[in-house]
Amino acid sequence: MNLLVNPIVMRMAMLFFAAVTAFVLALFVIRRLRMNLVAEPESFTHAPLAAEGLPVHAYHAVIQQLKQQKHELATQQLSDRRKAKASDTLSSAILSNLSCGVIFVNTSGLVRQVNPAARKLLGFASPAGLHVSDLFRSATLRPAGDIAGNDPSKPSLLPATFVPPTLTTDESVEQTLAPALSGSAAVRNLLVNYVARDGESRVLEVTASPVLAEDASLMGTTLLLTDKTDIERIRHDRKMHQEISSELALGLRSSLTTISGYAQQLACNRDADLAHHLADDIAHEAAQLDRTIGSFLGGSSSHAASTGS
Repeated sequence: MNLLVNPIVMRMAMLFFAAVTAFVLALFVIRRLRMNLVAEPESFTHAPLAAEGLPVHAYHAVIQQLKQQKHELATQQLSDRRKAKASDTLSSAILSNLSCGVIFVNTSGLVRQVNPAARKLLGFASPAGLHVSDLFRSATLRPAGDIAGNDPSKPSLLPATFVPPTLTTDESVEQTLAPALSGSAAVRNLLVNYVARDGESRVLEVTASPVLAEDASLMGTTLLLTDKTDIERIRHDRKMHQEISSELALGLRSSLTTISGYAQQLACNRDADLAHHLADDIAHEAAQLDRTIGSFLGGSSSHAASTGS
C-alpha cells in the first residue's frame, strides 16, 4: 500500500500509460496513412478527378469548349486564306489588264513583282531580281515640260525613226527616285528617255510611291510606268505640220506675188515676144504652185492614213 500511494510510482505509472497510449495512437495513424496511400491509386484508376480540384463533368466541358474554339479558329483561318487568295487573284487580274506598267521594289531596291505591261515597256522577259539601277541603266532624265512643248529650242523627235533627244542632267534616275525608295516622299511625273533591250526608244513617265505598313514601316516602293511616246510623236507631228503649213503659205504668197507681177507687166506691155515670155513665166509659176499644193495634199493624206492605221 505504501508503494501505491508513493507519488513517484504514480507518476511513473502515468507516464507508462501515456507512452502506451501514444504508441497505440501512432500505430493507428500509420495504418490509416498506409491505407490512404493504397486507396489513392485505386481511386484515380476507377474514378479520376479533374486537375485543380474541378469536378469531372466540368473538366470534360472545358475540354469540349477548347476543341470547339480550336475548330472555329481553324475555320476562320481557312476563310481568311481563301479571302487572301481571292484578293491576290483579283489584284493579279487587274494588274495583268492594266496598260500602265506596275513594278514593286523591296526596301533593298530589288524588283519583286512586275505586271506584263511593265515587262513590255522595259523589254525584259522577267526583270524580277534586278536592282533599280540596272533596270534604268539605259534611261536618262528629261525635263517635265518637254512633252508639252514648252521649249521649242530643244531638239524634237522624228516620227519615222523615233530617237528621244539626249537631255542629260547631273542626277541619275536612281538618285532621283531615292526619296521614294527610302520612304521619305513620293516622286511623281518623272520623265525619262528609255532605250529598251530590243533597241526601241521610248519616253516614259515614272511615278514612285512608297508602300507603308500599319506601323508606318517601309514595305517597299511601287513604280508606275506610263508610255508617253505616242504623245511626243503627236506633238512632233503637229509641230512639223505647223512648220510645213507656214512654209507652204510663204511659198504660195511668193508664187502669187510673182504671178501678179507678171500679169501686171503683161497687161502694160504691147510687145508680142515679151508677152509670150511673160505668159511662159506665169505658166511655170502656176505649175510650180500646183506641184507644191499636190505635194502637201499627198503628204497630208499619207499622214492621215498612217495615223488611222
